[in-house]
Amino acid sequence: SDVYKRQHYFFFFKQKTAYEMLRSLVGSEMCIRDRRIIGSKELRDLDPFLLLDFFNVKLPGGFPDHPHRGFETVTYMKSGEILHEDFKGNKGKLGPGDLQWMTAGKGIYHSEMPASKEVPAIGFQLWINLSRANKYCEPGYQEFKKETIPISQDEGKQVKVIAGSDSGVTGPIKIRTPVVFLDVSLKKETTYTQQIAKGWNLIVFIHEGSVHFKNNSKIYETNTCIQFEVDDIETLEIISGKEGAQFVLIAGEPLNEPVVHYGTFVVNEEDEIDQAFDDLQQGTNGFEGSIGWKSEIRNLANK
Repeated sequence: SDVYKRQHYFFFFKQKTAYEMLRSLVGSEMCIRDRRIIGSKELRDLDPFLLLDFFNVKLPGGFPDHPHRGFETVTYMKSGEILHEDFKGNKGKLGPGDLQWMTAGKGIYHSEMPASKEVPAIGFQLWINLSRANKYCEPGYQEFKKETIPISQDEGKQVKVIAGSDSGVTGPIKIRTPVVFLDVSLKKETTYTQQIAKGWNLIVFIHEGSVHFKNNSKIYETNTCIQFEVDDIETLEIISGKEGAQFVLIAGEPLNEPVVHYGTFVVNEEDEIDQAFDDLQQGTNGFEGSIGWKSEIRNLANK
C-alpha cells in the first residue's frame, strides 16, 4: 500500500547519511564515477558548503525521486545531459555548459537522471547551506543556458561567472548565501588573479591541467583540491602549467550556525529533522503534493 511505502521510505531516509543515501539512489555504481570534494572523509564540510561532487554518470545510474529541505543545490554541466523533474510539474534538461541553481527551501521532491546509457553526464553539483532566516523560504529555480552565462575574458584566460564577479563581470544568480562560483580556463603559463573577502572559505579544484600559486613552487595536478581559509582580504594568484589549466574557484561567507544534517535534509536543530520527516510523510509544510507522486523519468534506468 501507499501508506506502507511511505513508512518504508521514511525509515530508509532517516537511517542514512547523505553519502550513503545518495549511493543508494544511483542505481548502479558501475555507471557513476563520482569525485567527492566536499562531503568526503578528508573534507566533511566547509561552511557554508555542504557538498561538492564532480560527477560522471550515465544510465542506469542516476538520482531518482528524493526530497530536499533547508539548502540550495547547484548543478553545472560540463558535458552530456541531465534530466530533471519535480513534484510541482517543473521539468527540463540541462546540457553542456548549462546551469541550474535550485533553492529547496522548505521543500522540494524531485528526480535527476542522466539522459543516456552511452554518453555520460559530467559536471559539478554543489550544496550551499541556507541561513536560519532563509531555511524555510519558498522553493524555486534559477536556470541558465550556456550562452547566457556571463564570461570574463582577457588574453590567455576565460572565466564563466556563475555567481559573484570577476573583472567587473557579475554572474546571473540572485544569491541568498554570499558565494562566488567561477569556472576558469587558462592557456599555458597564464596568471589568474582573484581577490577573496576576509573570513571567507575557499577551494580551488583543478579538473584539467596543472597550476601553482605565486610564492609557492608546488605543482597541483588534475583532480586536486586546494583549500584556503582567508584571514584577511587576500589576492590569490594562480599560474597555469605548460599545458594550461581548467579549474573551479568556489568561495563563501561562513554562516556560523548549527548544522544538523540527515540525508538530504539540512536544518539547525535536531527536532527540525523529525519535523521534516513528518512533513514529508504527511505531505505538509512544503511537501504538499508529494504523497503518491512519482516522476516520469525515475524508471529510465530500466528502459
